Amino acid sequence: MTTSSEAGLPQLKYDANGLIPAIVQDDATNEILMLGYMNERSLAMTLEKRLVTFWSRSREEYWTKGETSGNVLELVGIRKDCDVDALLVRAVPHGPTCHTGARSCFYRDLGED
Repeated sequence: MTTSSEAGLPQLKYDANGLIPAIVQDDATNEILMLGYMNERSLAMTLEKRLVTFWSRSREEYWTKGETSGNVLELVGIRKDCDVDALLVRAVPHGPTCHTGARSCFYRDLGED
């Protein structure tokens, strides 16, 4: 587990891969929209651009949510949890968040196909 060292970033607990889970919540409705992973650089990019940016574990590259679809997540603020090992990203969604076209990635009950 590592902590933030990039200038100006708070001390956070990253996992062995240098990642921290980031739960995205709609600032207006409090609905949970998605879960992504950030590293120090994607967190810095998010704060700088004010657009939510993640590290893609599968593609091993940075991606700003909505960069191809236009359905960006405009940053409002970021909270850290009590153990500083998870983030709550408050955002304004501009269009559906899920790649399926659903408003949220959490639209199915457990056991539902």
